[in-house]
Amino acid sequence: MSAISLINPSSEYIRQGQALQVNINAASGLQELLQTNLGPKGTMKMLVDGAGGMKITKDGKVLLSEMQIQSPTAALIARAATAQDDIMGDGTTSVVLLAAELLKQSDRYLKEGLHPRIITEGYDMAKGEVLKFLDEFTMECKDRPRYVEVARTALRTKLHPVLADRLTEAVVDSVQTIKKDEEPIDLHMVEIMKMQHQSGMETRFIKGLVLDHGPRHPEMVRNVNNAYIMILNVSLEYEKTEVNSGFFYSNPEQREKLAASERKFVDAKLQKIVDLKETVCANSDKGFVIINQKGIDPMSLDVLAKHGIMALRRAKRRNMERLQLCCGGVALNSVEDMDESVLGYAGHVYEHVLGEEKFTFVEDVRNPTSCTILIKGPTSHELQQIHDAVRDGLRAVKNCMEDGKVVPGAGAFQVAASHHLTSTYLKSVAGKASMGVQAYAEALLFIPKSLARNAGFEPIDVIVDLKEKVSKGQKYCGVDLTTGECVDPTTIGIWDNYRVLRHCIQSGTVIASNLLLVDEMMRAGRSSLKQPGAMEE
Repeated sequence: MSAISLINPSSEYIRQGQALQVNINAASGLQELLQTNLGPKGTMKMLVDGAGGMKITKDGKVLLSEMQIQSPTAALIARAATAQDDIMGDGTTSVVLLAAELLKQSDRYLKEGLHPRIITEGYDMAKGEVLKFLDEFTMECKDRPRYVEVARTALRTKLHPVLADRLTEAVVDSVQTIKKDEEPIDLHMVEIMKMQHQSGMETRFIKGLVLDHGPRHPEMVRNVNNAYIMILNVSLEYEKTEVNSGFFYSNPEQREKLAASERKFVDAKLQKIVDLKETVCANSDKGFVIINQKGIDPMSLDVLAKHGIMALRRAKRRNMERLQLCCGGVALNSVEDMDESVLGYAGHVYEHVLGEEKFTFVEDVRNPTSCTILIKGPTSHELQQIHDAVRDGLRAVKNCMEDGKVVPGAGAFQVAASHHLTSTYLKSVAGKASMGVQAYAEALLFIPKSLARNAGFEPIDVIVDLKEKVSKGQKYCGVDLTTGECVDPTTIGIWDNYRVLRHCIQSGTVIASNLLLVDEMMRAGRSSLKQPGAMEE
């Protein structure tokens, strides 16, 4: 009997054999749910919330984040898989499938009496060998055509091929725009703006910035060419004092004087801005645009409009950083000592009105290191679907640029690694741990099996064909999802991220090994101190 049951007879616990079976069943359930999503031919899932909101997706991260998962084992796997997406940007579904298949492969050995510790030792040995093999299997990735193929591979797993191909160039252009030598790539400098309008095919890359608001004055200019851009963090409105204070006056004249002095304080700032505009734009066709993080009151807007200045107020703080990288110039916290050197430049700034929404486009900028992907679509769920895919595409290209290498996709690595374990490495493993290595080699084949099954082919036939080709010496042998036959992924441009695959192998193995070593499950946490019936006494 469990020690915990002697301490607390009402505790819930599950002993060794049952605990392992519960873990394996939970992982298998999650695997069955996600395996149909894998690859470009995978199916969609519809998520419906309590309020009737709907989301159609095949993104593993979205599914695992938003599903209600009751099983603690399944929840543990889901959390580990979503952490993979947060760190690497992809590979969520692959982690779940690998971890669950490792648990399923171990089940038959466990039923024959093999101890879980021996299986996990075999898994650790196989993991180390597969990671070494992965380093040998990679190919260099340092030119634009390869980046385009990587982006296309990532996008086609989430979107229709025609739309994915349309977005590919935009994704690569965005990452190349923000890339700086010897500095890490910051994907926050790519603004992803949604516009519910037209179709997804109208989504495009903008070498500039799109703001989700416009000028607030009816007479203000809406279209400016050759514009100086002033980036401000200065309040151009009356502000309340930071401490609680009051002003007392005994007659209307005193109140008028007080209001006039408040106005004079704001007008002095406006005069300096107008003077700078008159200086830099004198006798030329150049325009002047102010983008302010703080507020601009109606009277100030009126002054700026009369002087032909286009002004936007309450811009997002993140956009202020993007504007400096996009247009140049300096974000000003004061209007003192301003000159032309603090201003940025944009060739064209204009407002686009869509129903009740206004957007401001800042385009034709010089040497930007920030940019925008403008996503269009007829419905909100299609916009969200494209947004999730673009995010994954950006991460894939970023990983590729930082790693400098990629791995042939279409299941080619898994097939080659499985063949390497069984044909070469297994001979050097002595004792019962070899059974763990054998199980690991079989589990790796689940990815190409799922790709084939989702494309409508018989997975066993496909795997047999792939194994034959690899054993005859073909190095890169993946699944052709159109014909179901063996294909060299390097010739058709299907690539996986090196760091995503590496992290996937490590995470999947660690999750499976930890769950295999669980021999007892119990409900943790304090129970209520009040016993049933205590109130009646």
